[in-house]
Amino acid sequence: MWWRVCSLLAWFPLQEAFRTNRTETITVEEGQTLTLKCVAAHAGTTSLQWLAPSGFTIFFNEHPALKNSKYQLLHHSANQLSISVPNVTLQDEGVYKCLHYSNSVRTKEVKVIVLATPTMPTLEASVIRTQNGEEHVVLKCSTVRSKPPPQITWRLGTNVELYGETHHEFETDGKKCNSTSTLRVRAYGRNSTADCIIRHKGLQGTKLAAPFRFEDLVTDQETASDAPEMSSLSSPDPQQSASTAAVMEISSTSEIDKEEEEQITQVSHLATEANLQYAGLTRKKSGVLLLTLVSFLIFILFIIVQLFIMKLRKAHVVWKKENEISEHTLESYRSRSNNEETSSQEKNGQTSHSKSCMNYITQLYSEAKTKRKEKTQPSKLKGEHTHIPESIV
Repeated sequence: MWWRVCSLLAWFPLQEAFRTNRTETITVEEGQTLTLKCVAAHAGTTSLQWLAPSGFTIFFNEHPALKNSKYQLLHHSANQLSISVPNVTLQDEGVYKCLHYSNSVRTKEVKVIVLATPTMPTLEASVIRTQNGEEHVVLKCSTVRSKPPPQITWRLGTNVELYGETHHEFETDGKKCNSTSTLRVRAYGRNSTADCIIRHKGLQGTKLAAPFRFEDLVTDQETASDAPEMSSLSSPDPQQSASTAAVMEISSTSEIDKEEEEQITQVSHLATEANLQYAGLTRKKSGVLLLTLVSFLIFILFIIVQLFIMKLRKAHVVWKKENEISEHTLESYRSRSNNEETSSQEKNGQTSHSKSCMNYITQLYSEAKTKRKEKTQPSKLKGEHTHIPESIV
């Protein structure tokens, strides 16, 4: 088989193969079946060949050139070669070529674009309280794994539709992306509604919607008096939202738009019940969590008090010991000072006694001396009277 292909390619000049080109674009959704059909304009002795985007031959006439069972032969005749690619992925995207060999070589190019439809959107609502006491409701709508990026809008009520702050983040392959749209609401009423609308080429004119009712948020705020500064209400998981919250809308004509509004109105009751059940579960979980947290705080406080009491007891014992030591030291110091005073008094007594003795001896000596002088003075006076001259007598 291969020698036939090589002989034909060698027989026709290469520049003739690209003399006449026809380009066709096919858009297919991921997971669907791609059908490639090549029809020759004139019947006769011709050969048809399909080339993959990588440049390899898929089929030459009815003969498969690749061992990949993914490509299937649908029809082959003298002027037609049709193949199919089931379960298309993003790797199958590219330009396929059909070569028609006859008197001249004609080329047909088919550009295949694979679309990845977004998943059912999920909607979250968060209440933020600022330092000034103002409240803002932040609505966040998310969808993942779409190619190309979807268009996300917000419908307020039934007539107003606007754009939010949209952010697209591509995955590692650079093809699929995760999209998020945020809407900040400053004021709202009990009957206010907001729907997240997803539009995408892969939806073929339909829409994906995730509704939100502010009534659920108001009810939850009234029942929860000790709510934290930031509380969030998330929509149910994608499987539940597919049955209750999300609505597939058809928007080709004005009549279909009316039908969409009726469908959303019917589904709103189910969505409200689901949100109320979800809010009840959330409150129960938050109550259990708050009780656990309070118990844990009380336990920690009890441990801290016990440690503080132990520390006070240790400090009291140390203070008592120091007080006893200081009292003992003071008593020893007092006894020592008393002993010293006693010894000094005894010494002073001995010195005073010796002094008194010396004074007494001195006094006796002085008295004896004065007596002796008194005895000697009368004798002298008598002698003087005996030797008086007569003339004087």
